[in-house]
Amino acid sequence: MKQLSTLTILAFCLVAFSFLPEELFQTPEGWPEPKYNFAENPLTEENILLGRALFHDPILSKDNTISCTSCHSQYSAFTHIDHKLSHGIDDRIGTRNAPALMNLAWQDKFMWDGAIVNLDMQSLAPISHPDEMGENLAHIVTKLQGSKIYPALFKDAYGDTSITGERILKSLSQFMLTMVSSNSKYDKVMRNEAQFTAQEQKGYQLFVKNCASCHKEPLFTTNDFANNGLPIDTILQDFGRMKITENSSDSLLFKIPTLRNIEFSYPYMHDGRFNSLNEVLSHYQNGIQHSSTLSPELQDSLSISPNDKVDIIAFLLTLSDKEFLFNKKFNYPKEIFFPVAKD
Repeated sequence: MKQLSTLTILAFCLVAFSFLPEELFQTPEGWPEPKYNFAENPLTEENILLGRALFHDPILSKDNTISCTSCHSQYSAFTHIDHKLSHGIDDRIGTRNAPALMNLAWQDKFMWDGAIVNLDMQSLAPISHPDEMGENLAHIVTKLQGSKIYPALFKDAYGDTSITGERILKSLSQFMLTMVSSNSKYDKVMRNEAQFTAQEQKGYQLFVKNCASCHKEPLFTTNDFANNGLPIDTILQDFGRMKITENSSDSLLFKIPTLRNIEFSYPYMHDGRFNSLNEVLSHYQNGIQHSSTLSPELQDSLSISPNDKVDIIAFLLTLSDKEFLFNKKFNYPKEIFFPVAKD
């Protein structure tokens, strides 16, 4: 058998790892390995830029009025803060609060009920939802083919001007995969680059004792589903994951959200019923409704003093990542939509 040369082996290695360029995506030190399969959707600068344009463009909606950023604004941790439930075309109101988008590479189930199990398919849910974007991929393809900018963007990203539904969804995924939040004060403390105040340190200790089983570090979620004791909304009648699994043991189970950037991602819960962190903690103190599916960790109400509550919130504020919230790489790409004419 012919022996491979060192240069040949090196070439194979370069090809094998070319789908994850270090400058485009990095796993923060101490974090688990991502769950997303980058080999099936190789990251490139051109593809990320295409996804960024699509994310900000209302062309993805039926009447060209609603973009992904309509419900996922960067400055509020890629969610919305002006209403409890998602709003869509024709002033329609959705059925759930838009989840904050970040660190998606570490997730393998999406939506509050886990209805989507692949990030590449996640965008299809709001695009096709009649109360959100109300559109279909076939019509989006037609609109993009007739635009002045997208054929060239697809050629840069894929090598030709062919526009397909699969390429649209995968480009959106590429952009969303770059939404990594890992440089909050908490992260700097963990890297020995900063120190908690005495109040933040006490809040951290209380958090570890009372909250970390569901909001596990460093992602501050387990990405699992739980019944956190919320009384069911009498109007929405949302039973959560049971709608997907049709299993009564999943009644009132919703995805555990990340607490990263929680300062900016209100209102809270799947139906946006709470507007402040104080309200959230008060729920765990005296608002839990017991049922057969209630999370075991919540069988006993949270026993904390008013000062403890303030300390926990002080710690939660250390999870704010201003670099993430104001990263220009996530901004509206005006250079694409409104290019400056060259002399």
